[in-house]
Amino acid sequence: MCRLLAYLGSPVSLEPLLYEPEHSLVVQSYQPREMLSGVVNADGFGVGWYHVHRDTEPFTYKNTLPIWNDINLPSLSRYVESGCILSYVRSATAGQALDLSNCQPFQYQRLLFIHNGRIENFRRTLYLPIRQQLNDDIYQWIGGTTDSEHIFALLLSLWQANPGKSLEQILNATLLKLSEMAQTHQTHASANVIISDGNRLVASRFNTKSPAPSLYWTANEPTFANAVILASEPLFTGNWTPCPENSIISVGEDCDIRIEQI
Repeated sequence: MCRLLAYLGSPVSLEPLLYEPEHSLVVQSYQPREMLSGVVNADGFGVGWYHVHRDTEPFTYKNTLPIWNDINLPSLSRYVESGCILSYVRSATAGQALDLSNCQPFQYQRLLFIHNGRIENFRRTLYLPIRQQLNDDIYQWIGGTTDSEHIFALLLSLWQANPGKSLEQILNATLLKLSEMAQTHQTHASANVIISDGNRLVASRFNTKSPAPSLYWTANEPTFANAVILASEPLFTGNWTPCPENSIISVGEDCDIRIEQI
């Protein structure tokens, strides 16, 4: 299980999110508290962010090293500033390659996507059924082998087929489709995901078999005024609220929060 983090609000540097909290994402990489499987998140990491004015496609920085071993990230974290940031540390599923093509965040045009969870026995169960659902553009876009990227590809293909739908509606449809396929092929899927277009966050806490991986939100903390943070585990002592299981969480441009059951 990976650990996720997303921030939306007043521009901040990466450092107070990745390094400064007592239970920062760096600490969670080697000392997580709420993982359902695995012990550490040492199989790479990634950070994605949008320009302060959010008028360009997002930027990403990834590495297959453990986050604590990257010598460039501390300096980068003091330099990069953004009002919309997504990051994760990876605990690779057994059998999945440790290379940059499998590192998140995944990007498609203005969208960034991160995922914590897994499709059980993915290569033997839903790998082919998901690919059969994809249009040619998205099929050719896939660069790696993970279940995470294939869930994103399924979402993108549904979105292109339904351009009038909101991200929340498309994520809901994706998770329902994933659940349907998991039942048909007698497997289980967990999908805590966070998606952003630079202006808002849309997330889910989802599992076809309880319990779902942990996911929390907090808003307007003293250190992060006018902001919302979503995280797999609380970064610091504060007013963290667990997201309900099988729900979709939306954070708007004005940092308003909406939660709906799937």
